[in-house]
Amino acid sequence: MTQYKSVYLKRGKEESLKRFHPWVFSGAIAKMDESIEDGDTVNVYTSEDKFIAVGHYQIGSIAVRVLSFEERSIDRDFWEERLSEALKMRLAIGIADNYENNTYRLVHGEGDSLPGLVIDCYGKTAVMQAHSVGMHINRTDIAEALVKVMDGRIDNVFYKSETTLPYKADLGQENGFIIGGCTDNTAVENGLKFHVDWLKGQKTGFFVDQRENRSLLEKYAKGKNVLNMFCYTGGFSFYAMRGGANLVHSVDSSAKAIDLTNANVELNFPGDERHQAYCEDAFKFLDNAEDFYDLIVLDPPAFAKHRAALHNALKGYTRLNVKAFERIKHGGILFTFSCSQVVTKDNFRNAVFTAAAISGRNVRILHQLHQPADHPINIYHPEGEYLKGLVLYVE
Repeated sequence: MTQYKSVYLKRGKEESLKRFHPWVFSGAIAKMDESIEDGDTVNVYTSEDKFIAVGHYQIGSIAVRVLSFEERSIDRDFWEERLSEALKMRLAIGIADNYENNTYRLVHGEGDSLPGLVIDCYGKTAVMQAHSVGMHINRTDIAEALVKVMDGRIDNVFYKSETTLPYKADLGQENGFIIGGCTDNTAVENGLKFHVDWLKGQKTGFFVDQRENRSLLEKYAKGKNVLNMFCYTGGFSFYAMRGGANLVHSVDSSAKAIDLTNANVELNFPGDERHQAYCEDAFKFLDNAEDFYDLIVLDPPAFAKHRAALHNALKGYTRLNVKAFERIKHGGILFTFSCSQVVTKDNFRNAVFTAAAISGRNVRILHQLHQPADHPINIYHPEGEYLKGLVLYVE
């Protein structure tokens, strides 16, 4: 058993850990070994000197991210065990080893008892992202364990953490392949092809978490004029086209996103004139748009990444949805989302309710949407529920 440095909690501060919550906040710590550094693996003890957890230490509000509530070594066997459990769950829900879909999330941080780690699979390439210094330090061991556990399912591991690690840690991290190397960045989701920009794109290169919601939109798209706002790489757009949309307009403020959207549409529907893309600010586009859209998708980036921004974020969601309600045709359908973790389902629903009231439209909820099963929520960590959405019928 490896002997790790020690962190001691204040009296009573172990209660959340007894309920298996995977975070230790800095305010709960009474004392710790002076030699502890960012990213160290540490043992956590109660005020009565009883072991309660082992995890990665990091300077900041969340001081320890718990890897295990059992006293054990965090070694190659540990990584293989946790990754095996993650794969086992994806096989159980039918998302891995699916010929029609080689795109899925294999590791979802706390949801897979690996806080600070995200791994998305795109065909034969896994894109790994660290959100903690501890995971960054262990990246090579994790990548090697990953290839072993996946047993031929992947050949390449691309590490993409330049923008996700604390800038104060000054780790000099760079995006690049840890194992293998691949120039083929084409993946398949539900039979549709798309290019993944794992080098410079947002998240790991594609928004894997909207897969099931895109499939739902496909069922509603037949014969409709569709507007996809904040389109990024065009996921909702090419699903709408396969669903038989009359036309699809894709809008994003990023020229690179528009280029990727056009490339993905061409990959699936070469020469199809139903699609047009616009590089423009979403609010300006909606201000000037004609009200001939039957189906509108609002999937903005996170308006609030921390609790201090919550109030302004809710105002932003309200303003955006007001504009959509003003532009959508009578009998239209609105898909509207928030991916801000600090925005609760009730927060978001109230913002959309306010927007509906301001617009004066009669609105009915058809579906309440959330993240898919390969983005599991640890029942002891409700903060992991970040994606929420509504499908609305607008009279």
